Amino acid sequence: MQKNIKANKIAVIGAGNVGATTVYALMAQGIGSEIVLIDINQEKAEGEAMDLMHGSSFVKPVNIYAGGYEDLSDAHLIIITAGAAQKAGETRLDLIKKNTAIFKKIISSITKYNQDAILLVVTNPVDILTYLTWKLSEYPANRVIGSGTVLDTSRFKSLLSKHCGVAANNVHGYIIGEHGDSEVAAWSLTNIAGTNLKNYCPICDAECHNNELENIAENVKNSAYEIIEKKGSTFYAVALAVARISRAILRDENAVLTVSSLIKGFYGIDDISLSLPTIVNSKGIDKVLKLPLNTSEKKDLKKSADQLKSYLAELDI
Repeated sequence: MQKNIKANKIAVIGAGNVGATTVYALMAQGIGSEIVLIDINQEKAEGEAMDLMHGSSFVKPVNIYAGGYEDLSDAHLIIITAGAAQKAGETRLDLIKKNTAIFKKIISSITKYNQDAILLVVTNPVDILTYLTWKLSEYPANRVIGSGTVLDTSRFKSLLSKHCGVAANNVHGYIIGEHGDSEVAAWSLTNIAGTNLKNYCPICDAECHNNELENIAENVKNSAYEIIEKKGSTFYAVALAVARISRAILRDENAVLTVSSLIKGFYGIDDISLSLPTIVNSKGIDKVLKLPLNTSEKKDLKKSADQLKSYLAELDI
């Protein structure tokens, strides 16, 4: 780590629902001792920082304040949540052109003051914007991370836990690929305490069981759309996912998380950012794990990568 970087300082760019709730999650869990909140609307950032700091006596010591890009010069972790929000009826990929223009300004402002941090992209479409951030920032690929399918994987575990009647933290499985419509449920790797789902959960005949699992995968993929339709935006669960990634980085945990990162030569996929189980620590991306997917999952993952590449081809980057 560079001498001017503070090991426990976090900068959050974007004081909207996701950004402010992310700071709240970081604060509540004691992740980071200094958090600067940056937004184009300075008064909004100041109001959020004030509101958060008024609860500081209830949590571990932390200094939260509103600032400008110059204040992220010594941040270890920079979390980017700013951008146009996904609207009802809009896919994540519909946001590409709007948020690409926004990110070009954000990334140039970041690199003006800090070339040594880890960048964590949360704004959707997160895989496209993670790749864009890597290209624009010229940071090493291991220090550019997207929140990826960490939230999707949590949704997956949550729905499976309800289906099988077991606590979510005892469900082991991954959603991989795009954080979006082409994401892939890695069923061949999914288990409960090392036990295959069909052996653990024989609650109905095979056809019924398979239909239930297919419904779970569809519900994971479509849950964000449903939430947006009902309440306008998603922010609680994604903030918790971002806090989990942040903890892995700041505490050097070597945690396996399905973050989005630059993929080179995995499963026939190259030069695109998407999610695979990845070891995350204080270096950012330590290692992307090449797990034994079955033939169908490899094919679907390649389709997911190809779809993302088709959108990238339309961008001027």
